[in-house]
Order: sequence, then C-alpha cells, then structure tokens
Amino acid sequence: MARSAQLALPVLGTLAAALLGGLGSAHSAEFYAALDKPGWAPPARLFGPVWTVLYLMIGVAGGLIALRQEEPRVRSAMRLYAAQLLLNALWPWLFFEWRLGGAAFAGIVVLWVVVARTVLEFGRIRPAAAALLLPYLGWVCFAAALTWSVWRRNPGLLAIASALGAG
Repeated sequence: MARSAQLALPVLGTLAAALLGGLGSAHSAEFYAALDKPGWAPPARLFGPVWTVLYLMIGVAGGLIALRQEEPRVRSAMRLYAAQLLLNALWPWLFFEWRLGGAAFAGIVVLWVVVARTVLEFGRIRPAAAALLLPYLGWVCFAAALTWSVWRRNPGLLAIASALGAG
C-alpha cells in the first residue's frame, strides 16, 4: 500500500468518527444547558475546540502507526485504534441523542480502557504516537467523571438510572 494511502486511512477514519459523533451531539446545546452539572463542568462552548484539537492529534497518531506497516504489532494496534474511534463516536448518541446515562457511563469506561490499551500498543511501535494520545486519554478520564456526575444528578433526564446502582 502506498504511504499516502496508509496515512489517509486513519485520518479519514478519525474524521468519520468525529462526524458521526458530531451528528449524535448536533442538538445537544439545549439539553446540556438543562442538565444539573457540577461546578467543575466546562461550558458547552469549550467542547468543540477541545475535540477539534484532540481529533487532530488522534488522526496524526494513527497515521504515524499506519506508516509502520512492516512492524508485526501494527495490525493489532490499528484494530484497537478503530475500536476506540467507534466507541468515541457512539458516546454522544448514548448520552445526548438517546439520553441513556448509564449506558453512556459504561461506554466511556470501556472507551477509556480501549484508549489506554491503544496508547500502550502505540508506545511499543512509535512512542511519539502514544504521546499524542495522552491528552485524549486524560480528556476521556475527565469526561468519564463528568458523565458519572451529570448522570447521577439528573435521574429524570438520563435513563437507566438503576443500571449501575444509582437510585
């Protein structure tokens, strides 16, 4: 495969995940404003710029790994990469569109695990690619805490309140 095609696949995959996730949060502003949030919750206007930077870093990281096709670990690392993109794209649908707080929290926990594994695998192939994913991993940590807090504060707006022991 040509180097440009190797680079294009993860970049296009990342763009597709961003667009799919964006569709799931397209009508989120009013809903997010109506939620009871902790004092440390960022304003809605911050999410777009943060995700833009993170998606750029995610795409570059994936591209750096894809360019190393000759290395044996690349195939499994790119499967993890694809899995985290799919999980990432699913979360806005779970939380904003379908308003499933418990499922969104479970999904983001799984996302964190997959991103962490991706960081480890990328680090074995190209440490710079792993380093590019560290802010993403940190943001997913923060987002998991925020998801938990918002879900617990809004049992009437976010379904499956009892799925993980909330009452």
